[in-house]
Amino acid sequence: MTEGTDDEPGYEQAREELAAVVAKLEAGGLSLEDSLALWERGESLARTCERHLAGARERVETVLREAESRE
Repeated sequence: MTEGTDDEPGYEQAREELAAVVAKLEAGGLSLEDSLALWERGESLARTCERHLAGARERVETVLREAESRE
């Protein structure tokens, strides 16, 4: 299974980049413009992670329903 598209990183890549964004924001010392740009990137990455997790959750629920229907 491949995660994401050419435009969207996979879950692990998005999570790692999000952690780096948070670390940069927490470290401070950035201009307001740079901070806002990082914040926006972080929001985008967080949405990407949520989409991946929602897809995984849906797949698990489907497998569980199928397993229950066989019992």
